[in-house]
Amino acid sequence: MNEIVGQKGIAVGAEIPPLEVRPTAVTLFRFSAVTWNPHRIHYDESYAATEEYPGVLVHGHLHGAWLLAMVRRWLGERGRLEHFSWQNRHFSTPGDTLTITGRVGAIAGDLVTVELTETNQDGVVCAPGTALVRLNWPQEGS
Repeated sequence: MNEIVGQKGIAVGAEIPPLEVRPTAVTLFRFSAVTWNPHRIHYDESYAATEEYPGVLVHGHLHGAWLLAMVRRWLGERGRLEHFSWQNRHFSTPGDTLTITGRVGAIAGDLVTVELTETNQDGVVCAPGTALVRLNWPQEGS
């Protein structure tokens, strides 16, 4: 059941402030280090070229982390994440400009579904996702 909750400041269809990220080779190196990911496609341009990519690739899980970062920034202390999923649909490389957008897709009581999309500078969808968050609504009468 969808409901519009105007008095709470959140409504179905509401846009979430976008997040823009620009991955660099250093970003990929650090993410590889912190996740213990030794796959050469993320740090060795010569190797990436053997797989016919234009450069080293942003990690699939880093796309998910950026989608989640946008949700957490928007959510703040108003609630908590209940579920999150995403798909990797297109690669990105250092130098790309990735924009993460979101909108409220549904509201059911204190549960809010957020629809997410990460696109590159050419408008290509790199990673769509969905987050389900539980908001901490103020108690009636408080």
